[in-house]
Amino acid sequence: MLKGKTVVLGVTGSIAAYKIANLARMLTKLHCDVQVLMTQNATQFINPITFETITQNKCLIDTFDRNFQYSVEHVALAKKADVVMIAPSSANVIGKIANGIADDMLTTTVMACPCKKIISPAMNHNMLHNPIVQHNIEKLRHFGYEIIEPVNGMLANRDIGDGKLPDEQTLLEYIIREIAYEKDLSGKKVLVTAGATREKIDPVRFITNHSSGKMGCALAKAAMLRGAEVTLVCAHMDIKPPMFVKTVHVTSAEDMFNAVTALADEQDIIIKAAAVSDYTPAVTYDSKVKKSDDDMKIELKRTQDILKYLGEHKLPGQILCGFSMETDNVLENSAKKLESKHCDMICANSLSAEGSGFGGDTNIITMITKGGCEQLDIMSKDDAAHKIIDKLKTL
Repeated sequence: MLKGKTVVLGVTGSIAAYKIANLARMLTKLHCDVQVLMTQNATQFINPITFETITQNKCLIDTFDRNFQYSVEHVALAKKADVVMIAPSSANVIGKIANGIADDMLTTTVMACPCKKIISPAMNHNMLHNPIVQHNIEKLRHFGYEIIEPVNGMLANRDIGDGKLPDEQTLLEYIIREIAYEKDLSGKKVLVTAGATREKIDPVRFITNHSSGKMGCALAKAAMLRGAEVTLVCAHMDIKPPMFVKTVHVTSAEDMFNAVTALADEQDIIIKAAAVSDYTPAVTYDSKVKKSDDDMKIELKRTQDILKYLGEHKLPGQILCGFSMETDNVLENSAKKLESKHCDMICANSLSAEGSGFGGDTNIITMITKGGCEQLDIMSKDDAAHKIIDKLKTL
């Protein structure tokens, strides 16, 4: 995913420095060139050899160190970097950078970097909330630095408060968002629906389906990584929504209809990937004396067809994509939906095909447009999401 990309990790004097070894490992597994810069104080918490072993690059500390085989002076490294992340970032280093002080290899390189710079503060919560530190953080924001908010938890001195470095996966997601994909959807607004709606029968039971929300989340994440402003309207899902997308949580088909239609006019692309329950139950009882399951009658009323409504009210230039899950005559039935729902594209898949359907991590999709059909091989839902977006961009 990150092959050909260079990430500069700046590590400062904080007990949380040990986490960055795992972040470096995660980046190298994505085929990224990882260059680590450490302050002298950071070497008291973790040995530079750890980073050198993981990254296969010399860990730089001294600005005037010439004990390496090729030129990696601060200007050369700054030109090479695609993104810089300083994590953990101490109050000392935040203050230096905010005020233009460059007195070691880390701060000197950061000053010379024209790429995006991400700062993840980690320190005692009282220090974090010191007005001077907060002023310096805001100063960095003003100059275009991105700040990752510390999390709340137990700190090194056993205090509970904010000031803790986020986990390595969170830090990785910030880097991936910045450099993994070309921002070809920059300036676009994308709405995606995901998950399984639930229709209440009584206080205990409901009607639903087997949708996990994985395909919808993959689409939302792919659009976000490519620069779009993404809103995810999600019903019940087996996974967490992706980072960096706005989420609107709903329960029933009516909830989803109301949420989607309220947002639809603002969107450039709408992708309905949610499996919406087709019927809403209305419960009645024969017995006038006691309500029991034996006396229960359930009448099913069709829910509002969200995709058809969106198609009938589609704005000029707006792109609408729906999903079609079929057991028989997949292509024929999906092609009919393309017309009847007034969509620009239908993504068809079969419940009976191995590697496709609900719950799994892979999918087999046929993209149907007025121009014809394009069948994708079995692939991860993340990869399929990018293929779908590639196709939507051509419409």
